[in-house]
Amino acid sequence: MPVIRTLSKVAKQALLNPGCGCQPITVAVRTISFSPRQVTSDASFHSVSFSETDHPKVLITGGLGQLGVGLAKRLRKRFGNNNVILSDIRKPPSHVFHSGPFIYSDILDYKNLREIVVNNRITWLVHYSALLSAVGEANVSLARDVNITGLHNILDIAAEHGLRLFVPSTIGAFGPTSPRNPTPDLCVQRPRTIYGVSKVHAELMGEYYHHRYGLDFRCLRYPGIISADSQPGGGTTDYAVAIFHDAVKTGKFECNLKPDTRLPMMYIDDCLRATVEMMEAPADTLSMRTYNINAMSFTPEELAQEVQKQLPDLEVTYDIDQVRQAIADSWPMNFDDSNARNDWGWKHNYDLPELVQTMLNYIGSDSRIAQAN
Repeated sequence: MPVIRTLSKVAKQALLNPGCGCQPITVAVRTISFSPRQVTSDASFHSVSFSETDHPKVLITGGLGQLGVGLAKRLRKRFGNNNVILSDIRKPPSHVFHSGPFIYSDILDYKNLREIVVNNRITWLVHYSALLSAVGEANVSLARDVNITGLHNILDIAAEHGLRLFVPSTIGAFGPTSPRNPTPDLCVQRPRTIYGVSKVHAELMGEYYHHRYGLDFRCLRYPGIISADSQPGGGTTDYAVAIFHDAVKTGKFECNLKPDTRLPMMYIDDCLRATVEMMEAPADTLSMRTYNINAMSFTPEELAQEVQKQLPDLEVTYDIDQVRQAIADSWPMNFDDSNARNDWGWKHNYDLPELVQTMLNYIGSDSRIAQAN
């Protein structure tokens, strides 16, 4: 279909990992053929439980993003190198390509995605493919296709093949009418970005597939994620990564959010550990399928002050990006993640001082190595 080919080409040019659901699915259940899009009322899907297999076979879509490579590394240590497949539409760097299985996967190509799941006997699917908040606002039609149409492909394939499916959500799934400090798991959600709208859609569709078809859908609402391994990628919280790179390289940082903009944040190690713990949690411990998780909450000014304790000569200025500021002002200031802590034992390890020290050590070490070379 020409329209789909055009969308896929655009997505590739954007160096993202999209998908499109056009091919019909046929599944035999009680001798009745149907697809998840045209399903009989008594149909039910069930994922293979963790105890029924030696190790899960994991596929990670959008695997070359901020979280995919780190999650693959963690899961490969746990389940074996060949049991975790990274996928994307981009060419992977050499160190990623040689670290374990990598495969081309375009989530707008339903047939290709389905073949990967079948041929590799996938049992867990982690769906990271998405356009982030600021990038999505700059290209709403592409964000809609990647974040919503691609999700539909993932849901249908996961349901058909009985996969355990993880789809991350975000602080962006809330809006200006949501309670902001703290924001509970269940409350009004009226986001005003296509990114946020698509994430609410993912939460609701995933929970619908769980209740209607028995799909083992699991979702965490991530706060802003801070990682030294990657450069800022178009998110509203990316200032909290950029400050460390600029502090080490130039000693100057210009922030695009107001100094008193408070947002929930988390170091990437905590985020990846939470994801694995959520995926491994016994189903009977989960009172819901979408949880908030949190670690700390701070403002640009508070972060800068903590960095200046280590680098007192750092100069911080502010040049407000009105688009990103409007997005941030509609998001939670703090997450209530008490349900995650009570249901499956979530507990963070990194607060603000530990975060700053870890980031500066990592980036400072990389900078010294680069200068030596």
